[in-house]
Amino acid sequence: MLAEPERPALLELRVTDVKQFVYCPRIVYFTYLMPIEKKVTRKMEYGKEEHVQLDRLEKRRTFRAYGLTDDAERRFHVHLRSERLALSGVLDMLLVQRDTYYPVEFKYTRRRPELNHKYQLMACAMLLEDTVAKPVRAGFVYVTEDRTAYPVEFTQNMRDFVRATLTSIRDMIRYEKMPPPTRQRRKCVDCEFRRFCNDVH
Repeated sequence: MLAEPERPALLELRVTDVKQFVYCPRIVYFTYLMPIEKKVTRKMEYGKEEHVQLDRLEKRRTFRAYGLTDDAERRFHVHLRSERLALSGVLDMLLVQRDTYYPVEFKYTRRRPELNHKYQLMACAMLLEDTVAKPVRAGFVYVTEDRTAYPVEFTQNMRDFVRATLTSIRDMIRYEKMPPPTRQRRKCVDCEFRRFCNDVH
């Protein structure tokens, strides 16, 4: 009996690829297929400064914003990787209470969490599930401007969407096919890749 041929290894992706692909798939296309030196913007620098400040303040806060009691535990900058998903990422914060796990992502914005933030969080939860071998049913997107933790419940549809997104990204890279731009052209105004999109004006 002939042995089955080995399946080719999946290209390992990052959780941020899921976030960016949902925001605008061309960001991921240019990142992998037309890599350019990225300029460090003031917004990026501000985000790093805010991250350090938030870490420091978060350690002193209660868990009230998350609806948890003070016996919960915080873990910052948790590195996660799943061989099964061929995916990795760094979670901003992990809350653990009574063997229940809640991933948390910090967002430096005035807006409520958008879809790309929620699917980034879902991808982190899937990595976490593979790490701790238990279901992760909910997490939070913490918006710094209004100091609000927005709960996100994880559904099977969200998990399926993340898996489909990973497949779409790998197919895009494999076939080197440029995807259409985002329909929300307001996102293009400050985009560092805009000059490479000849069909965006």
